[in-house]
Amino acid sequence: MQSSKLTQTLSFGLNIATGSGDDLQMGCLEARRIRNETNRLDRAGWKWDDIKPTVVDNADHVNNTTQLIVDKALGEIETYHDNKDDGWGRPYPYIDESYPMVMNHGEGYRLFPKDDGTVRLRITATRGTHVKGELRGSPSHFDRLQTAFTDDEWRVGTAEVVHKHDEWRLHVTVTHETHRVASKHNVDTIVGVDVNEDCVALAAMSRDGDVTDSVVLEYPSVKEQRHELFTKRKRMQEAKQTAFETVVQTEEHDYVHDCLHKVSRHVVEWVSQFSAPIIVFEDLKDMRESIDYGTRMNRRLHSLPFAALQEMVSYKAAWEGIPSDKVDPEYTSQRCPRTECQHTARANRQKKRFTCQQCEFQDHSDRKAAVCVVQEWLDRETGNVPSLDRLPGRVRVMRRAASGAGGGPDSHGRHSRSGVTSAGEARASGQAREELKTVASAVPE
Repeated sequence: MQSSKLTQTLSFGLNIATGSGDDLQMGCLEARRIRNETNRLDRAGWKWDDIKPTVVDNADHVNNTTQLIVDKALGEIETYHDNKDDGWGRPYPYIDESYPMVMNHGEGYRLFPKDDGTVRLRITATRGTHVKGELRGSPSHFDRLQTAFTDDEWRVGTAEVVHKHDEWRLHVTVTHETHRVASKHNVDTIVGVDVNEDCVALAAMSRDGDVTDSVVLEYPSVKEQRHELFTKRKRMQEAKQTAFETVVQTEEHDYVHDCLHKVSRHVVEWVSQFSAPIIVFEDLKDMRESIDYGTRMNRRLHSLPFAALQEMVSYKAAWEGIPSDKVDPEYTSQRCPRTECQHTARANRQKKRFTCQQCEFQDHSDRKAAVCVVQEWLDRETGNVPSLDRLPGRVRVMRRAASGAGGGPDSHGRHSRSGVTSAGEARASGQAREELKTVASAVPE
């Protein structure tokens, strides 16, 4: 086992007693001005070390809050520079919507837990303007927050004030300083993950090379919804309706984010059934460089939240003590998994079918790719790729159709190991429909 800092975001609604939502709105508008000014100075060629003190001196937030907002804005710019070669869009120089207020506990905001289980709050909306009230939210989030106040291994961190779904919310981070995660060197089961535009394929293999189980989690609604919203945004861009374009972009983000949270919970739940597992992903930077389907499709594929899904899975797995790792994805989709063959060619893969042009091995292409991810990891870690002549004869395909944007109060919490959501969770985030089917793999004898 190894120690690791893990941070969880707790979402609460606000019951305001002193001050008003208008005060919070003024604070978020000032945060927007700070964000826009940071982007303006960056585009003007200012050094980042000079941007922060200049913006802080002219802000209507307490200094620490302004510094955190500038850091958030600069982080968005840094993300663009790190991923611009992959088609990552540069942040808009100016945004019209309000921007989250980012605050440190004890400075920009303060929480006061009470003996009756309630938690009072005080937020400095702008200099000299304070909003007081009480938090409301799910019992699990209140329990985690109480733990963070009473356990020495926990601390309460930054928070963001946001206006979402017609209400003001406070997103509070809590960090466990010494959470225990299994070492990747002491694992029994390696789970390979192959992420695609419409599905995630999982293959569990023991160290001796036995594929113990596999599943393909389909989420076609994500692809369909993104395509629909992409078309809407394109029309609005052509009509120069920038305000509506932003609304649609936010709708797309919320929908996809909610779906990916559900998928990531399901992945971790499935992995948890195995003895001492590790989750292995393809390295995204190398994977994106390998995508070439023409300009239009490249733009859509490069914008897929592959990284977000990996982060969600890794984060939730770490809370369960499960480690994760990455491997070079080169040729994992094109290479034959049979140890005695290893023939690699683009022609081997035809959509969802993999047929080796040399040995005629056949399988579901995504399941096969997940197996190759495991082989890549074992080869790197042990120098040995287990002998593999065939895979289990049938592939389980599980289709998940999310019923709209969720965003329930405990959207970041643990999922039950049984795979059945509680009645409360179903009501909060919308009941997900699951339909099982089997697909013959047609593996030759």
